[in-house]
Order: sequence, then structure tokens, then C-alpha cells
Amino acid sequence: MNRREFIKTSAAILALSALGGCKKEEIAKAAKRGTMTYREFPGIGAKISLLGYGLMRMPKTGNGPEIDKEKGFALIDEALKGGVNYFDTAWFYHDGLSETFAGEALSRHPRDSYYLASKLPMRLLESGEQAEEIFNKQLEKCKVDYFDFYLLHNLNGPLWEKTLKNGAVDFAMTLKGKGKIKRLGFSFHGENKDFPKILDYTKWDFVQIQANYYDWDTFSKEQYEEAAKRGIPVVVMEPLRGGELAKLRPDAREVLEKAEPGSTPAKWAFRYIAEKENVLTVLSGMTQMEHLKENLTTFSPLEPLSDEEEKTLAAALKTYKEAGIVPCTACRYCTPCPVGVAIPDIFKIYNDYRRGVRISQTKKAYEALGSDAMATSCVECGACLKKCPQSIEIPKELKRIHKEIEG
Repeated sequence: MNRREFIKTSAAILALSALGGCKKEEIAKAAKRGTMTYREFPGIGAKISLLGYGLMRMPKTGNGPEIDKEKGFALIDEALKGGVNYFDTAWFYHDGLSETFAGEALSRHPRDSYYLASKLPMRLLESGEQAEEIFNKQLEKCKVDYFDFYLLHNLNGPLWEKTLKNGAVDFAMTLKGKGKIKRLGFSFHGENKDFPKILDYTKWDFVQIQANYYDWDTFSKEQYEEAAKRGIPVVVMEPLRGGELAKLRPDAREVLEKAEPGSTPAKWAFRYIAEKENVLTVLSGMTQMEHLKENLTTFSPLEPLSDEEEKTLAAALKTYKEAGIVPCTACRYCTPCPVGVAIPDIFKIYNDYRRGVRISQTKKAYEALGSDAMATSCVECGACLKKCPQSIEIPKELKRIHKEIEG
């Protein structure tokens, strides 16, 4: 698709979605089949694909963090071809390799064909000098002269207090004045009570929050509304909760399948969150080509859920929550554990069990981790509790899981 065709086919959507004034029916009718849905907000000055690419879970060459470049490049190329133009990376992703991959993959394409977002690692930051060193290294790794979108990463109440002391906001605003950062925001992983004071501290261009139909009534809706009433567009992370909402349990999947045969749980989840009027883009960490192609279909164009479909999704959610799944998104921020407990792996094994895997298979997978990595090795030091964005009571859950599996 050339630039003239792109502008022509997306103009109707942009006119409706700007200022958040779009209606469900109008979004559904705005674009022809096969055309990516785009969003634009006053002050952003960019037409952003409603589907964004999160580079946190790229295909790997083995069990380590190394990214399979051949598969990764193919995914990036297909995404750009399908109309995706927003790519999100960070200092910590793939143990520091994601930004380098982003630079290698995206530099093969014209700089004006994509928007790149990265993040200042606030957990590491102690001073302005360190911030400058990290930022310059990020530019080098990503092979760019500026970032289209830049975030203070993973803010919460305590980390915000640290941020005020180390001058990170002033540092970022200075870079924005120099054109090194085009749009400044932050990602949030904290309690709702701390969210408004961060929003009101300065003029943010956007904010990134975790939002999906599982978390909506728990904390996502309140954060979304706080941003919306200030006119700050939202970038959505974890729309599938680390892939959990793409799996579900057979009984929950059956509810959705009965309502729309052939659809997938992932498509339902994306349609639910992407229709929100103040959402700029929805990030998806697409590891496999089939997932990318399915998501491109979902967003080309986006078809918002009807009222009846929202009721169906609520019924599926009720069934899913009754299964006792641990709300882990596999972000791995809790790792490495000081004593070597394989926290996210244990949660995955247990969640698979709650979704229907036999207990014999579950036991085998659990014990294959080795005694040092099993839940019994947990010394309840609390290091993981400070890092978990989902506020999971990890030591307590590990004890419960070990007792249930072994019992």
C-alpha cells in the first residue's frame, strides 16, 4: 500500500477516533476489510496503528534470552506490511537484548515508516548522569537519533518518590526540548491511589497501563478514566495478561465458541479493550507468525463488541475466575529469585493444571524443575513481592501450589 492509499483508507477512522468521539458502529463501518485501524489524538501528531508490537516476547533460539533473528525479522516485516507502525521495547526486555534486536530489525526499513518506543529503567536509576549514559546507549542499540515515544518505566508509589529525587522527569523533559524524545510518558504498575499524582506532575503526552477484561473492574477502569478525563491517551499493555486470556479453560472457551464459532479467546480480548475511545494503541507480544496474522485480521479493521457480546464475555470471565488461576503474566520481573525458585515456571505449570492438564503430567513437570527450583526452596525473603507488578502474594501462593500438587 502506498502513502496515498494509506491516507485515503485510514482517513475515515482518524476523523471518527480523534478526540475520543467515536461510536462503536462508526468504527466498524469506517474502514474496508483488510485495512488496519489507526488512532490519532490532539497533541500526539501521529497516526498510530491500533495494534502495536511489544518486543518483550520475541521468538528465542533456546531457553535463554537470545532472540531468533530470522524469525524475528520475518515477524517485523509482516507487521509493517500489515499496517503496524508502533513498536515497543525496553532496557530490561530479553535481558537487555530487545533494544538491540529492535535496532537491527527496524533499521532495515525507512525511519519514517515506524514509531519506536523505549523506556528509562527506573529500578536501576540513581542519578542524572546514569540516566544520560543509559539513554545514549539506548539510542545506539536501537540505531536511531531520537525516540518517537519514551517512557519512565514501571512507576509505582515508592518508585515515584525515588524518581522525584533523581530528577528523571526533568532529564527527560530536557531531552524532549532537544528533540531526542518526541513524546514523553510513563508506564504504571502500582496502586490506583498513586496514579493521579503522577498524572498531574507534568504535561505527559501519553501513559501506558495494564488493561484487559480480567483486570478492568479491579483496577484498569479507574486508571483509564483518570487518564481520559485529563485528555492523556492510553497505551495498553498486557491485553491478554501474558497470554493467559488467549488460553482460558475449556469451559470458558466453550462459552465464547458457542457465541461465535471459529473465533478465538484472544480476538475477544483484543476487541474488548481496543474499542475504548481513549486507547491509542494495544500492545501485543506476538511470538509466532500465526498469532501476528490473526491479530492483523482482528484489527483490520477493528470490530467493537456488541452489548450482547460483552455479556457473553462476562459469562466466560466468570467461569474462568472460578478456576483459581494465579494471575501471573509471565513478565519475569520477579526473577532471578535469590535462592533460585522458578517462580513464573511454577505458576505456569499450576495454571496449566487448573486449565485441565492431568495431575500426573503436572507433577512430572513440577518435579522436573529440580528440588532447588521448587516451591519448598522459598525462604520468604520477600524480594519477589517488591517486584511483582500484579501484587501476587508469591510466597503464599508457592506454598499453596506445592501442597496442592504434591497432595
